[in-house]
Amino acid sequence: MPNPGDKVQITTKKETVEGILMPSFDNNTIILKLETGYNIGFNKKDVAKITLIKKAQEEHKPISPISKNPDLPTIYILHTGGTIASKVDYRTGGVVASFSPEDLIKIFPELNSIANLHSELISKMWSDDLRFKHFTLIAEKIEAQIKKDVNGIIIGMGTDNLAVASAALSFIIEQTPIPILLVGSQRSSDRGSSDAALNLLSAAHLIAHSDFADVAICMHASEQDTDCYLLPATKTYKLHSSRRDAFQPVNTLALAKINYQTKSIQFLTKDYKKRSSLKPIIKPKMEEKVGLLKIHVNMVPEQFSFFEGYKGLIIEGTGLGHTPGQVPNPECEIHKKIYPAIKKLTQSGCVLVMTTQCLYGTVNMNVYDKGRDLLELGIISGEDMLANTALVKLSWLLGNYKPEEVKKLISQNLRGEINLKHQYDTEFVNIK
Repeated sequence: MPNPGDKVQITTKKETVEGILMPSFDNNTIILKLETGYNIGFNKKDVAKITLIKKAQEEHKPISPISKNPDLPTIYILHTGGTIASKVDYRTGGVVASFSPEDLIKIFPELNSIANLHSELISKMWSDDLRFKHFTLIAEKIEAQIKKDVNGIIIGMGTDNLAVASAALSFIIEQTPIPILLVGSQRSSDRGSSDAALNLLSAAHLIAHSDFADVAICMHASEQDTDCYLLPATKTYKLHSSRRDAFQPVNTLALAKINYQTKSIQFLTKDYKKRSSLKPIIKPKMEEKVGLLKIHVNMVPEQFSFFEGYKGLIIEGTGLGHTPGQVPNPECEIHKKIYPAIKKLTQSGCVLVMTTQCLYGTVNMNVYDKGRDLLELGIISGEDMLANTALVKLSWLLGNYKPEEVKKLISQNLRGEINLKHQYDTEFVNIK
């Protein structure tokens, strides 16, 4: 009987399929990994024959320690999880996460010609498990590595909250003499369509061959394996659940385009921070009691009252920055209690900031009477900040400044999170 990791051919009454035999937790199911990277399951009673094609190869021994090349820069890779450093072990059919420099070179051999690598595992976790405390922890690790004179830092992370993490780190790291790039992978590395290699290699290439020095994101620019974008830390949004080019800038442009095949780096703006001899300025404190409330139909006052005792609240409002609160008909009678609930929050000292659920455009609370009502209640305009960017910005401000200073700084552009001028000369990004 073939074992997991063996290449086999399965014959049923309907079809014949080849693939790698995978472990199965169901005794009645046989699972194959196809050449495409996808898995397919067969009910055992439907399988007429299993033919062994090739036995699994023995697991290779780890490669020798890497010798340092004095002519290459040093890059430190901090791992927080995700698929960026994972590979399939075809002996067992499982996915193995490898975090040592030797293992990274084994997965991405091109790295050996770009830089000397060091790496550290912070935590292997899904990015939707991130908390404010993790941003503080990552920032402290970054600060320690900058003091060791590394030439750049790459942070490997799951993609779901990668853009939020980049925004948080952008505020925490006020000044950096080196590039700090967040990199993820939309497709697991056991699939032929994986984007892990190009994203990581492009980030390393940019660190080794450019004067950029700031926090940013490096991910696929299109569905093709040709270019990666260097994306602004506070103005990037994940627009698709699975596409490799899911990460796109909103209300702004990408900072640069990297083509690893041609070894070219094209900066798309002159307005970016460059390497310097300045010392890093890192303020890692973040306030825990900060929340985010999305406005939707059929809201009740208790949804606002829930945040009593919080230091800050981001409201992701409708359109130009609105919430329910008026009573145009009897069905809206409960809305009478919403404005008082909001007022109670602001009077308690909670800083309330309005953003918009629209990705493009900006809040303008002076257009309609609803917006003016909310301004009177003490809500502050978040301008065109993305809601999650506003969330981490408010948390960081409350962790480092007094409340009155926070109210002034929250609507000021500190890290490119707010556009002072909006131009509508391009079409919306077409993400299908």
